[in-house]
Amino acid sequence: MNKPTVPFTEPEGLPRLSDERKREHEARLLPRRRWLWLTVLVVLAVAAVYLLARLRSHQSGAASRPGTARGPAVTPVTAAAAHKGDIGLYLTGLGAVTPLYTVTVRSRVDGELMKIYYSEGQTVRKGELLAEIDPRPYEVQLAQAEGQLMKDQAALQNARTDLARYQELIKRNAVAEQQLATQQATVIQYEGAVKTDQGQIDSAKLNLVYCHITSPLTGRVGLRLVDPGNIVHASDTSGLMVITQIEPISVIFTISEDQLPPVVKRFRAGERLRVDAYDRDLKKKLSQGTLMTMDNQIDQTTGTLKLRASFDNKDDALFPNQFVNVRLLVEEKHGVTLVPTAAIQRNSQRTFVYLVKPDQTVTLRNVTLGTTEGDESEVISGLVPGDVVVTTGVDKLQEGTKVNAQITDGNGPRPSS
Repeated sequence: MNKPTVPFTEPEGLPRLSDERKREHEARLLPRRRWLWLTVLVVLAVAAVYLLARLRSHQSGAASRPGTARGPAVTPVTAAAAHKGDIGLYLTGLGAVTPLYTVTVRSRVDGELMKIYYSEGQTVRKGELLAEIDPRPYEVQLAQAEGQLMKDQAALQNARTDLARYQELIKRNAVAEQQLATQQATVIQYEGAVKTDQGQIDSAKLNLVYCHITSPLTGRVGLRLVDPGNIVHASDTSGLMVITQIEPISVIFTISEDQLPPVVKRFRAGERLRVDAYDRDLKKKLSQGTLMTMDNQIDQTTGTLKLRASFDNKDDALFPNQFVNVRLLVEEKHGVTLVPTAAIQRNSQRTFVYLVKPDQTVTLRNVTLGTTEGDESEVISGLVPGDVVVTTGVDKLQEGTKVNAQITDGNGPRPSS
């Protein structure tokens, strides 16, 4: 049922407020009401933030406590299995590519350079014709020497005929002995002249050979030093061209005197020690060769010894005077236990690894290392092939930490069993 509405009547005896005063009164109360509601909203917001923080803290604490329903936190890591393999013991040194032979070709006669038969940078063979010097002056000298030889040979023949006649006359005392002796001396004199003439002929012929300049070795020709048309001399120091042997080529490098004993022992035993040449950053292998010889004394100022290694250099990977890093293989170990070098951890007391146990927890395992080469290290004791060790993520681990290990091998990462 609807209640009847009773009209509002102001109590009697109270002074009636005018409409204007009522509006003024309500205007004064409105700001107070607004501040009251704003205060209530701020208090409610602070209380909500506080309760939410308490709830998250409670959930985090429950998750971190062992034995709770969620269990212990699992740390993702990358691991690798120890395996048997081969590893080499290398000595590293700095070296420079040095040709076995470098020849500055010079002219052995004076004359005009007529022709060049090679191109700059060309590989030439031993005995190949490289340049030609004007041979005409030496052809003239040869003709003159041959003419003089013919003249002296005729005189010698006549002197020998006279000597034979005097030898017959001396038996009959028809000539004086002094005349016979003089004739004998004349014969000897002409014989000497003939030999001299023959020497002049041989010299002229040799100069003609020298007019045709050939390569003294197989190698690469450098930039041309003299152009055709120039007059060259045997006394010129600059030469005509430079030829450098490229195949094979050598590298001269140094090692410390403390590293010398095992190298000397194996070298004197007749072993062919392998030498690898790498680029300046020691990342790219340029060529592989063998140790050729060693210097006969140690440089006292640096405490190092120079060694020379020979490289076939069929692919022209090594260039004369090129700087290289050299790695000399001193010993190669077979069938040893190897692990990634990234798994090895150290502190002031020990060297250790984090070993992943079958229950997917880790434990610290002390190890003894042998040879370290690149990304792999030899483990002498502490591990056996098949043991799984953590390689990345070790900064989050401690004894007993549960992990989710992704095991890497030659085929990429795979989850641990």
